[in-house]
Amino acid sequence: MPDQRGYAEKKGFFSRVLTVYGRKPALEALQDPQLPCHALHLADSNRDGGIISQIKALAAERDIPVRVHSRIELSRISRNGKQDQGVALDIVCPAFRPVEEHLHALHGMAPQRLLALDGISNPQNLGMIVRSASAGQIDGIIWSRKGNAALGPLVIKASAGTLYRAPLLICAELSETLRNYREQGVEICALSAGAALSLFEHNPAGHCIYILGNETAGVSAIARETASTALSIPMGNGVESLNVAVTASLIAYANSLRDYLVR
Repeated sequence: MPDQRGYAEKKGFFSRVLTVYGRKPALEALQDPQLPCHALHLADSNRDGGIISQIKALAAERDIPVRVHSRIELSRISRNGKQDQGVALDIVCPAFRPVEEHLHALHGMAPQRLLALDGISNPQNLGMIVRSASAGQIDGIIWSRKGNAALGPLVIKASAGTLYRAPLLICAELSETLRNYREQGVEICALSAGAALSLFEHNPAGHCIYILGNETAGVSAIARETASTALSIPMGNGVESLNVAVTASLIAYANSLRDYLVR
C-alpha cells in the first residue's frame, strides 16, 4: 500500500510537469520567480558562455537541480531533438491535472464550463485559446495528447505565458473522455452553423463542455456523436465561420455577454 500511494503521488506530480525546450524559452521561464521549476536538463555538448551561462546561473540562484545528458538522452527528454538546442526545463504547472482526477471530483464541484480541443493543430491557435480561456469564464481545457498541437514554444508564446497557469485537463484521447463526461451527466455542446439555438441564448443548468473543432474540418464526427446540444454563433454579411481562437473567446465570455444582452 505505501508503494502504491507513493507511485500515485509521483504520477500526480509529474502530470503537472511541462517540459519546455530551447534556450530562450528556458531562460524566460527561469527569469520568472513565480514559475516553480523542477529540474534543468542540459546536453553535454553545450559550450559555456552566453545564454548557456545565464541559464546555469539562474538555475543555481534558484537552487534548481541541473542534470547533464548526452544529446540522445536529452532528445528523449525534450521530445524534439532537432529544436531543443541542448536545453530542456521541467516546469511545475499547478493547474494541470489528469482528466480522471477532474472526473472523480466532478459531483462535488460548482457547475463547470469546459472547452474540449478536438484536433487543434495550429500552435498559435492553441496558445490563443489557452489565453482566452484562462482570462474568461472557463474552468478547464481538455487537451488530448493525440490530435492536438504539442505544448511547445509556439504555444507558450501565443498564450503569452498563460499556459503555465492554465487549467489544463490532460487525456490520451478525446472521444473516450467525452463519453466519460457524458456518462456523468455533463452536457456536451458542438458548434454548428445551422443550429437553431444560439451560443448566447444557451444557459446550461449544470456542467457543460464546448467542443472546439479542427481549423479546417471542424468538430470531428466521433466527437459530434457525443454532443447532446448544437449551438450556433450569429453571423452576418455572408460570413460562414470564425477562427477557432475567436470562437473560444466568445465561449469564454458567453455568460457575461448573455447577461449584457438580457439587460
